[in-house]
Amino acid sequence: MSKRRRARSIIPSLFTVMNLFSGFAAIVTALAGKHGDTQDFINAGWFILMGGVFDMLDGVMARLTHTSSEFGVELDSLADVVTFGVAPSAILYKAFFFQYIGTGLLLAALPAICGAIRLARFNVQLVGFDKDYFRGLPIPSAAILIISYVMFHHLALPASERLLDPWMWAVTIGASLLMVSTIKYDVVPKPSKRNILAHPYKFGIYFIGLILVIATRGSAIFPLFVLFVLYGVLRSLVDRVRRFIRDRRAAALLDEEALDHEEESTFGI
Repeated sequence: MSKRRRARSIIPSLFTVMNLFSGFAAIVTALAGKHGDTQDFINAGWFILMGGVFDMLDGVMARLTHTSSEFGVELDSLADVVTFGVAPSAILYKAFFFQYIGTGLLLAALPAICGAIRLARFNVQLVGFDKDYFRGLPIPSAAILIISYVMFHHLALPASERLLDPWMWAVTIGASLLMVSTIKYDVVPKPSKRNILAHPYKFGIYFIGLILVIATRGSAIFPLFVLFVLYGVLRSLVDRVRRFIRDRRAAALLDEEALDHEEESTFGI
């Protein structure tokens, strides 16, 4: 590798390191938080969202500088498991699950555990994986789903209602299980002229979503990600039903052919 190429390869790694630092800052901020004070948890959530921006930019910079490498992939995975796995788990525990001794610790750890499994599976399947879809909810999407609910909805509840919020259970367990599922989720196309022309509807939806997020000052992030998650689940169910019907029809045709063959053998025709 030439000196110039080696220098360029540092650029995407710097964004990855900033992603990792954002995760660390989120953990420290969350651990300093107390149940009655919501600001620390909100600040920790913003650090995670900031990490999401750096996570997106490191891939963009790697493509622009033509410096994608196995080292970058591994470093990115390590940063992701901290920022989008451990940091959300820390926030969940300090903001809600601390009240359930033992069980709460395990439940709060689910995003970190399932996120690590999700990344390990992705890395071993990296060669030859479907470029249009991810298998399982990507860990940044799961983290943003969890954190956006905590920041803009859970913490907006009165203090007396926060400890009884059932949606914290649903969002935590649901996002964790979706990460280790085999449900397909769309890969976000690279924002290039060719991709915009090839996927105008996708980019139109992303643009509308961005406007909604800005207009609502972030509160639209959670419902938008819920729609994204539900779309993947519904598409998976439709695909399975179609596959089941197709297999049944194929089996019925084989049975008819076997019956016809048996009748021909019986009558000697």
